[in-house]
Amino acid sequence: MSDMNQVRLRLQQFVQLRDWARFHSPKNLVMALAGETGELIEHFQWLTEEQSCHLPVDKLQAVADEIADVQLYLIMLADKLGLDIFVECERKMRKNAEKYPVEQAKGRADKYTGL
Repeated sequence: MSDMNQVRLRLQQFVQLRDWARFHSPKNLVMALAGETGELIEHFQWLTEEQSCHLPVDKLQAVADEIADVQLYLIMLADKLGLDIFVECERKMRKNAEKYPVEQAKGRADKYTGL
């Protein structure tokens, strides 16, 4: 069993014990995900590029908590929709490799339509 699947199963049990599944429609999970993403963004707002690369330990731990919250909501959303996150990530990476061929995209930050 993959680590992600273990987390998914533990998360299902956590939700079930609290009787929260009835609140976890895809719409509600996406809205919660957006909120948690906003909380993650707050930690980087107004930082310089340099500061964002070298967070103090306390800030790094707060960022880690928000990253975990975002990931947990993504796991619940994928589970609710019957999607395997790893399978979908592999599919999307293949798609991106086609849209961003190394010869055209290397060292550039342009969207694929501008390559």
